Amino acid sequence: MDSTNKAENTLTSEEKKDKIVEFIDDIKADRIEVLDVRAKTSVADFFIVCTGNSDTHVNSITERALEKMRELGIRAHRSELSSGSGWALVDFGDVVLNVMREERRQFYDLESLWNSMQPNSDLI
Repeated sequence: MDSTNKAENTLTSEEKKDKIVEFIDDIKADRIEVLDVRAKTSVADFFIVCTGNSDTHVNSITERALEKMRELGIRAHRSELSSGSGWALVDFGDVVLNVMREERRQFYDLESLWNSMQPNSDLI
């Protein structure tokens, strides 16, 4: 097993979530919110939603998370930078980071969507 796989296997989803929040807070992401979706979906344990004040800031936040997690030996399964869309997404497997411009965040309102969703009895 190489060091990348070893590091990824040793961090829990809680630890990944905490690290990502720390890294994006360092680069001034705004309104960071963590959604615990473990009882609602098998796709991920946590969704992190935060706001960037421009597409450049959205991309900077995203790139910072990718870079710092890579330093810990954790690679994203998929990442989509904002190309003028106002929304970037990074899938770290059990933790998904959504970085959005304010207008996108208000339009999609992921927090209300996930907070209003009932737990899935198959996951509890």
